[in-house]
Amino acid sequence: MTTDTPARLLQLLSLLQTPREWPGAELAERLGVSRRTVRRDIDRLRELGYPVQATMGADGGYRLVAGKAMPPLVLDDEEAVAIAVGLRAGAGHAVAGVDEASVRALAKLEQVLPSRLRHRVSTLQAATTPLTTGDGASIAPETLTVLASAVAGRERLRFAYRAGDGSPSRRLTEPYRLVSTGRRWYLVAYDLDRDDWRTFRVDRVGEPFSTGTRFAPRELPTGDAAEYLRRSISRRQETYGFVVGFAAPADVVAPRLPAWLGTPEPAEGHGCVVRGSTGDPVEWLALRLALVGHEFTVREPPELIACVRELGGRLTRATS
Repeated sequence: MTTDTPARLLQLLSLLQTPREWPGAELAERLGVSRRTVRRDIDRLRELGYPVQATMGADGGYRLVAGKAMPPLVLDDEEAVAIAVGLRAGAGHAVAGVDEASVRALAKLEQVLPSRLRHRVSTLQAATTPLTTGDGASIAPETLTVLASAVAGRERLRFAYRAGDGSPSRRLTEPYRLVSTGRRWYLVAYDLDRDDWRTFRVDRVGEPFSTGTRFAPRELPTGDAAEYLRRSISRRQETYGFVVGFAAPADVVAPRLPAWLGTPEPAEGHGCVVRGSTGDPVEWLALRLALVGHEFTVREPPELIACVRELGGRLTRATS
């Protein structure tokens, strides 16, 4: 019999998170308590925000259903390790669609993992070889979690940084946001030594640590981290503009494109138009547009039109 109420509630919650209906008698037997105690514990879970649904009758039971908010989860060791490994694999290589939310989740999970489970996660991570883009942009997941924690906690951050020409430096920053372009992660931060905003490629960041000094966030010049990154990249490299029409509404296309490429605008009919600029190779942009999953028409530039035409022909030939 579990006499410790908090421990019993955690055990009850763990059982209810299994996708099935639990008869009250079975829960009472599992917990070693009376049915009345089970009913009382169910009421406590509901007060904590867990949506426990009950069925009436002599053999009535309980099950956890979807609610309006996301309550805390109770994970066993295997589940916690599986989630951490999955988040580390995705976050460490800037997979398209894995954004800052996944990094925040990883930071929260690794913060509470017991040392034995952190060791298992690291061991599994070291034993796997992910398929990367080949551009050397892989990132240690620990780096991302430190940056994400500093952003969320509004704590000043120190780190070593390697510039594009290889020159090293030490930075003291006020981290603002992490931004994923689909291929790389960037940190948008205020550089205290240079008294100005900067963007940092996370794969060039080393030895990051939070100083513990809190700060009040400054106002970003553009008001949006993704837009600031897009402008920063445009200033540093030769870019080209593009105009692409999609045969899908703007609200359908927007979640499928990196925000820094441009904001879809409604067009005639049910389509939309994306106007933007990038310094990435036209081959990458052509593939990224195709991955949106809707018919599209490239209006400019000519180089992108030619690339999409050649890519389409190559794919057609591959299936003939």
